[in-house]
Amino acid sequence: MERKMFCFQCEQTAGCRGCMGNMGVCGKPADTAELQDGLTGELISFACAAGGRAPECGARLMLEGLFTTVTNVNFNSAAVAELASRVREARKKLGDDAPAYDVRKIWEADEDIRSLKSLILFGLRGMAAYAYHAAVLGYRDETVDGFFFEALAALAKFDTMDELLPLVLKTGEVNLRCMELLDRANTESFGTPQPTRVSFTVEPGPFIVVTGHDLRDLKLLLEQTAGRGVNVYTHGEMLPAHAYPELKKYPHLKGNFGTAWQNQQREFDGIPAPILFTTNCLMPPKPSYADRVFTTEVVSFPGAAHIGEDKDFTPVIEKALELGGWPERRRFTGINGGMAATTGFGHGAVLAEAGRIVEAVKSGAIRHFFLVGGCDGAKTGRNYYTDFVKLTPADTIVLTLACGKYRFNDIDLGEAGGFPRIMDMGQCNDAYSAIKVAVALAEAFGCTVNELPLSLVLSWYEQKAVCILLTLLHLGIKNILLGPTLPAFVSPNVLNFLVEHYNIAPVSTPEEDLEKNPGLGVRRRIIKRGRELRASALFSCLRGNFARTSRRAARPRTNRRSPSRS
Repeated sequence: MERKMFCFQCEQTAGCRGCMGNMGVCGKPADTAELQDGLTGELISFACAAGGRAPECGARLMLEGLFTTVTNVNFNSAAVAELASRVREARKKLGDDAPAYDVRKIWEADEDIRSLKSLILFGLRGMAAYAYHAAVLGYRDETVDGFFFEALAALAKFDTMDELLPLVLKTGEVNLRCMELLDRANTESFGTPQPTRVSFTVEPGPFIVVTGHDLRDLKLLLEQTAGRGVNVYTHGEMLPAHAYPELKKYPHLKGNFGTAWQNQQREFDGIPAPILFTTNCLMPPKPSYADRVFTTEVVSFPGAAHIGEDKDFTPVIEKALELGGWPERRRFTGINGGMAATTGFGHGAVLAEAGRIVEAVKSGAIRHFFLVGGCDGAKTGRNYYTDFVKLTPADTIVLTLACGKYRFNDIDLGEAGGFPRIMDMGQCNDAYSAIKVAVALAEAFGCTVNELPLSLVLSWYEQKAVCILLTLLHLGIKNILLGPTLPAFVSPNVLNFLVEHYNIAPVSTPEEDLEKNPGLGVRRRIIKRGRELRASALFSCLRGNFARTSRRAARPRTNRRSPSRS
């Protein structure tokens, strides 16, 4: 096959080798993929021209550029070309008028060098998404902003494993800082998430479906639809929005429509309502609903109406009124037949119950925790995660986050130790909550995270999952099960390194993988340690010691600014 493009950054890449034909598996045309490579080259050259440091005028531009190249964000060649032109002009102002860095130097490098550079580049793309979400809320971090320039410049200069491997781990370290920044941005802007039951029923009348990740866009839409007779429903990764006090106070935020991103072409087929895409997870729309797709921020698709920086959602609202919704109530279900799901178990909610959690572990009411989360996708084999959760013992808790939870979040597994057995911690953006809880629990029980009765069973699809994985590696977390397939961009030697140092393994079968999680010996040590500590002391420890116990994750120096473009 003639090679017209090359892309292997997502889990579904063709043949687990790379998309190389006229179109990627995601639906991205070859010309758009090539333009995104060109944009990446411009960003690398921009970083080099800036001396590996973030110029004040370029930090937001860097985030926008990297975010645009994340899977399922931008399918619009014209928009990508225009952004590349802006980056080119920015580096010209820094005195660099040379041709942009040729990204083929990465794709065609020795496989181990290609592997490490891909881990860094894709991790940066995922981290840029998190930093972008924080930036639109006015939260910035100088270290995070600067690292994008430092790391991209290094990609053009470093060509040995000794140089690149520390940068891989540093990417994970800085991403932890970035995730903490976003967590603070969301909670200070919208309140601390509260456990909330979310219905899948759609009420009669006009409505709007909001998908993606951007909570600010949802807030602005809720403000503009107030009193207009238009209901609002979340989709995909927006489900956790229902848990935020500043969002749930709007009575016309009714519930959730549909499941994960890969089902949108079926779920949106003929829907009598507009769909607003706020960030990634866009698939090429079918003709039956293409006329009611709206995009905003970095999301773009040829022919789709785009909401600009003024955030005037009038066209979306008018389309909702025109289409009218369904005349009667429609009852939908999750993929397992459930009529609702519960979300809002972020670190604030979980750590507020620290004393009860400790007592439940000490008494044996909770024997083990499983973190089963990550990206969903269309490739076969992802029913593994549904089957795994169904098979978890009745005295265990399943923590989950990101859109992978739709595989099982509508299942009623009952309770363990007085807690619901499925606890949704939020978006992929909220992986920080899981890390914070794990580290705090380890401190409270006087053990390491790797000694906790906790197993990580992760699914991945795109680049935000990559940067989260790098953060887990930075924290020294081991024994991660990853699936449904391992990344195509990880070479055998790099994989061997990950296996040797972190014991990362691919998922096998739910039955076999559950057998790998004894947990009881660890629990006995925890019980012994727990007897030495009063519950109040444990509570205090859980609530207050994360920053200290994460050691290498210093508190960010944050500048809170207006959301205006820099």
